[in-house]
Amino acid sequence: MKHTKGDFIMYDVVQSIVDSINGVLWGWAMIIVLLGTHLYMTVRTGFIQKKTWTAIKLSVTKDPDAEGEVTQFGALTTALASTIGTGNIIGVGIAIAAGGAGAVLWCWLTGVFGIATKYAESLIAVKYRVKTSDGHMQGGAMYALERGLKMKWLGMAFAILAGLASFGIGSAVQVNAIADVVERNMGINRSTIGIVIAIASALVIFGGIKTIASVCEKLVPFMAFFYVLGCLIICGMNYEFIIPAITTICKSAFTFRAVGGGLLGSGLMMAMRYGVARGLFSNESGMGSAPIAAAAAQTRNPVRQALVSSTGTFWDTVVVCLMTGLTLVTTLMKNGIEGGPIFEDGAALTTMAFNQIPIIGPTILVVGIISFAFSTVLGWAYYGERCVEYFAGKKGLIPYRVLYVLVAAIAPIVTVSLVWDIADILNALMVVPNVIAMWALSGVIVKETKMYINDLDKKDDTPVPIIDK
Repeated sequence: MKHTKGDFIMYDVVQSIVDSINGVLWGWAMIIVLLGTHLYMTVRTGFIQKKTWTAIKLSVTKDPDAEGEVTQFGALTTALASTIGTGNIIGVGIAIAAGGAGAVLWCWLTGVFGIATKYAESLIAVKYRVKTSDGHMQGGAMYALERGLKMKWLGMAFAILAGLASFGIGSAVQVNAIADVVERNMGINRSTIGIVIAIASALVIFGGIKTIASVCEKLVPFMAFFYVLGCLIICGMNYEFIIPAITTICKSAFTFRAVGGGLLGSGLMMAMRYGVARGLFSNESGMGSAPIAAAAAQTRNPVRQALVSSTGTFWDTVVVCLMTGLTLVTTLMKNGIEGGPIFEDGAALTTMAFNQIPIIGPTILVVGIISFAFSTVLGWAYYGERCVEYFAGKKGLIPYRVLYVLVAAIAPIVTVSLVWDIADILNALMVVPNVIAMWALSGVIVKETKMYINDLDKKDDTPVPIIDK
């Protein structure tokens, strides 16, 4: 189809409006809200990050006698499937291109302190979860707002926002990223890629949470190991630049004025904005999405599963995003690239980095992005379904699934920058009701933590209410 001059003018107008909204939503106010919540929950939970090793061990420990639909590991990998996605690869590249090397540190810090937020939001998701009349466990910020704070209207708002967000962060962004990297490296038509991904997604999504969890349990460990191994190989090839890269990342994160116009140098505000935004997009701490999967887990008390869920942020951002950041910055330094608008998007930057590995480098990147993005499509489909069921009932599930798959099919022909920007807007809007739930229920979070943290095998005898959905 031939585009007219009017089409491009209209696109520019839409892009300008979206950029303006993003500038407001991801300004200092959102940065303060997110980092403030991460710090507040860190203090209120007694620095729950110190329990990360215990949480990792719990994540691979079955709790078969507890109520729930899937294992703790199944719930974790479903959540990781939605969080370990293109944000870890292309998103970090975008953050560096727009916010400089310092964005890597802000992204990483968002992960370190975001562990406490992921713990807190998952705890209340399990605490206030419900069971449907047909035996399915459901929970998340919407139920915490409704049952914990008697604010069903705000729960509705969260569910609607999350349902809409799933089409962006869960479907369009991920499939667009797959199409971009496959076309760039393999020359396959973008429309064909969209159709293939849509069909593959439909085959899993229509099977429900147990099918999604089963696929994710197998896919997530493989894809994470495969990708991190590639990053380690590149960092090994760029070993002489690792220390200089770390120094540059730390210095750039606190530089008040731009020193290079992008890539290796930028201002503090840009580094924080893109680092925090990409950190949230990557690990989703504070957004309220992953707790929806946590609520379906077989767990004997809320603290146990909250700890397991918190490891998602550790693996996603503290480990994977850091590896991506070091890989990209060392590559830039090795090639003598100091600044300037050299790369149009994160995919080009990441492609350059992985091309350093002879023969198999592009394959690692292609397989990594496809598996990361596809798993995110699956995880967010489940989140979207639970939110749609909350505000529309079961009658909304089939139409949602069909529309979700259709979005995946057409996503490759949508401009990637606009898709990312719209996804950022929806992410920011989701944060508000979820953060309200955590702050207002912080007393419950503290009480539950004290009750179970030193006896994680203690059973919560509070009955899960049954609802007719």
